[in-house]
Amino acid sequence: MMRDKTFKSTLFGKLSQLYSEMAEAYNQAAGKIGLSCRGCPDNCCTSYFQHHTYIEWAYLWTGIRSCAEEKQREFMNRAREYVRQSRDLLNQGLSPRIMCPLNDNGLCQLYEYRLMICRMHGVPNSLVRPDGKKMSFPGCIRCQELYSHLEEVSVLDRTRFYRNLASLEMAFVGPKIKVLPRVKLTLADMLIQEPPGT
Repeated sequence: MMRDKTFKSTLFGKLSQLYSEMAEAYNQAAGKIGLSCRGCPDNCCTSYFQHHTYIEWAYLWTGIRSCAEEKQREFMNRAREYVRQSRDLLNQGLSPRIMCPLNDNGLCQLYEYRLMICRMHGVPNSLVRPDGKKMSFPGCIRCQELYSHLEEVSVLDRTRFYRNLASLEMAFVGPKIKVLPRVKLTLADMLIQEPPGT
């Protein structure tokens, strides 16, 4: 599915650069509000996020494979338990609030490889979808508390990041993008399934 290793490595380099640009934009937006995760009683890593790209899924697995085998087994065991618990809760009509299998003592163990949604969550942000519809997100609860007294709030427009990610996805998957099933997986799902291209 994913071309040769050199081509894939080049795309991963571009994805890493895009992630750096996201981090810079996020830090600027958070700085204007005074948002920091330090000491927050909530934890975004318990949010039920679903991810949507093959390239991020494959890049995440690059991070997984960089870990010692014992740590990989630990991640897989946590991922299986996450999937089991989340399915039980979803079947009951409840939204899962379960710690991400990559989080250990409050910290992401694959921070460099975390996916776009993990990176952009927190600050107020918006995006314009390909169909022209604008979507807005108020940010996390702590962020909303911080800007509740402000007359004007800076909103991070993540449209360009989505467009650039979509371009990388199309290059990564190639012509099969039209026939492959759409990705709609939690990070735990991505761990317990074979990575794309294997």
